[in-house]
Amino acid sequence: MFNEEDKIKEACGVFGIFGHPEASTMTYLGLYALQHRGQESAGIVSIDENGKMHDRVDMGIVADIFDEKKLALLVGSRAIGHVRYSTTGSSNLQNAQPVRINYINGDLTVAHNGNLVNADEIKRTLEERGSIFKSTIDSEVLVHLIAMYNKMDFLDAVKESLTKLKGAFSFMIMNRDYLIAARDPNGFRPLEIGKLEGAYVFASETCAFDLINAEHVGTVEPGEMVVISRDKLTGEAKLERIQFAERARSAMCVFEFIYFARPDSYIFGRTVNEIRRGLGRQLAEESSVDADVVIPVPDSGVSAAIGYAEGAGIKYDMGLIRNHYIGRTFIEPSQSIRDFGVKIKLNPVKGIIKDKRVVVVDDSIVRGTTSRKIIKMIRNAGAKEIHYRISSPPIMNPCFYGMDFPTKTELIANSHNMEEIKKYLRVDSLAYLSMDGLIKAVGGKKEKYCMACFDGDYPVDFNEDQTKLMFETKNKC
Repeated sequence: MFNEEDKIKEACGVFGIFGHPEASTMTYLGLYALQHRGQESAGIVSIDENGKMHDRVDMGIVADIFDEKKLALLVGSRAIGHVRYSTTGSSNLQNAQPVRINYINGDLTVAHNGNLVNADEIKRTLEERGSIFKSTIDSEVLVHLIAMYNKMDFLDAVKESLTKLKGAFSFMIMNRDYLIAARDPNGFRPLEIGKLEGAYVFASETCAFDLINAEHVGTVEPGEMVVISRDKLTGEAKLERIQFAERARSAMCVFEFIYFARPDSYIFGRTVNEIRRGLGRQLAEESSVDADVVIPVPDSGVSAAIGYAEGAGIKYDMGLIRNHYIGRTFIEPSQSIRDFGVKIKLNPVKGIIKDKRVVVVDDSIVRGTTSRKIIKMIRNAGAKEIHYRISSPPIMNPCFYGMDFPTKTELIANSHNMEEIKKYLRVDSLAYLSMDGLIKAVGGKKEKYCMACFDGDYPVDFNEDQTKLMFETKNKC
């Protein structure tokens, strides 16, 4: 089905708020804005004034899980939330987040965006010491580490635990006294800071702040934990910044700009829409072609297509319309409809495409199966020529830092050359953005970003045998 097997899967989204009377509702709205980052499950955990936690975690999208009655049960002025796409562990309720435990020092809850490359090693050590894991996700190792350091001051325990982790993480951590936002020393995933009246807010992207009218005031820096607590004298929320580890090699995920983040978000110090339009303009500079119209593959290809049209001086139009109202399930016809999965999501506008030389702009090609079906749909709508333009370089390698890529052998660009891909897609011409063009469009400094999916230069060492379901595989008899 379209966007189920042939698109890069999102990297999860986290949200947190401290010091607001409607904390759970604000978290719900924040998760609603971050829904594009994960649609498998969602959850909110709140803490009331007596230090008691309340939670609701379920499978599905935010709007299906929460309503006014359920949010009313999540009392308290502080809360964290999570939307998930699984990058380690199956998609099921036991693996949904936030993770919540009760240990000797009280309730503790954690939400995680990213992927820990040494989770297997840590989990094995913890299990040898008696830890019992309730899930098969990498994120759970953090709560067990914190519990192991239960004789320490809580902030020291969190700091010590974070130093044991390798890989990509943007964490929200909450107990009865603190709300903590922490980001890995390489800065793989974004994590932004906002203020809403007297409350502090954290989110994977600033689009979550816009929805609740919060002001964007800063960024959680790599290797930093930003701690929010209540001032004992004034009772107001106060912020403390603690560097738990030295900044390592900068490795901001470039795919956040290419595909993951919403175009109206501000991450890594840049506006996503600005970057994507720049990718399109650079693509036009490198691979212009005589054509009548530029159309995007919606939604992630829209900004780049606008940039391409600007750079090439060709008319831009919405030649493909996306259906945004597909719920958890839909009833397929008993009689086979060719390419049904694509058709339920996209439909061509024949008046824009028929008898035209069309440039189709997309953000990436993974396996190529969905791209081929989209091209066929455009061809059947009467396009005279189809020129496929990709606003990123060829994806050659899998990701181990929080994105669910197929294996290397399943990536079409890894096993086929440009001419073979062109023939498979059945297009008149094909061009990817060059690596130099990508670097130029995102700021001209390759050393700032992780581009391992393109060039194989992985910033953090990892076990090449690790897989999404590695904990489940190891637990089988």
